[in-house]
Amino acid sequence: MTLSLYALTVLIWGSTWLAIYFQLGEVPVNVSVFYRFALAAILLLPWMWITGKLQKTDRSDHKFMMLQGACLFSLNFICFYNATQYITSGLVAVVFSLATLYNAVNNRVFWKEAIPSKVILAGVIGTSGLILLFLPELMESQNGGGVSTDTLKGLLLAALGTYFFSLGNMISKRHSLKGVKPLTTNAYAMAYGSFILIGILIVTGQPLVMDTRPQYLGALVYLSVFGSIVGFTAYLTLVARLGANKAAYATVMFPVVALLLSSWFESYQWQVTSFVGLGLTMIGNVIMNLDMEKWFRRGLIAD
Repeated sequence: MTLSLYALTVLIWGSTWLAIYFQLGEVPVNVSVFYRFALAAILLLPWMWITGKLQKTDRSDHKFMMLQGACLFSLNFICFYNATQYITSGLVAVVFSLATLYNAVNNRVFWKEAIPSKVILAGVIGTSGLILLFLPELMESQNGGGVSTDTLKGLLLAALGTYFFSLGNMISKRHSLKGVKPLTTNAYAMAYGSFILIGILIVTGQPLVMDTRPQYLGALVYLSVFGSIVGFTAYLTLVARLGANKAAYATVMFPVVALLLSSWFESYQWQVTSFVGLGLTMIGNVIMNLDMEKWFRRGLIAD
C-alpha cells in the first residue's frame, strides 16, 4: 500500500505540469489556482460530510488547517504558477525537488529531529540528476552569459513556493500526530485556501475570467480531482507513514515523469546529459529507500 501511494503521487504530480501547461492562456494564473482548489473543495468537503468520513475537529485544528490551506493550497501555487512567467516549468520542477532538503531542515527546526545524512546525500544526488535533465533549459535561461533578472525572479518565486510547501508538510505532520487524517484536513484546508485565494483576487482586482475550451476545462477537472484531491491525499498519507523527509522524495521523482510526458507532447529532445541525469535521480531514489524493506519486515509501516 505504501509503495502504491508513492507511485501514485509520482505519476499524478508528474502529469500535472502538462495539465498546467494546457491551462495557460486567457485566464490569469491566480484565477486558475482559485478555480482548481475551489472545485476540489466543493467536491471533497460535501462528499466527506455526506459519507460520514469527516472527522470531528476542534478550534485548534481549524487554525492549523487554515495555515495548511495558505501553505499548500494557495500561496505556494501562486508562487509556482507565476514563476513560470519568468522561467520554464522544467526549471520550476527542479527547484521544487528541493523540498526533500527543505523538509529535513524544517523537521530539525520545528520537530527537533536530526537531519539524516542519507537524506542529504539522496537529495543532493537526485537534485544533481534533475539539473542535468533540465540542463538545456538552464542554459536557455542565461542572458548574455549571466543570469537575467527575470530568471532570478522566477527562481526566488519557485524557491518561496517550495518553502511554503515544506511548511505545509510540517503542519500535516502535526495533524497526523493528533490523529486527524489527510482526507479531513485536505477537505477543510482546500476550502480555507479557496477563501484566501478569493481574498487575493479581490485585493488585486482580478476578475473571474473563464476559458470554456475543452482543453482548459479538462485540465481544470484533472488538476482539481487528481492533482489536488487524490494527489495531496496520497502524498500527505505518505507524510504520516514515512515522515516528511522520505515522503518528499516524491518531489524529486515526479519531474522525471513530467520530462517523459514532455517528450511526447512538447517534443523534448533527449541528450546524453538527460540519460545521465535520469540515472542519478534513480540512484538517489535507491539511497533514500534502502531501508524500506527492513521497515516492512519489522512492521513499522502498516499496509
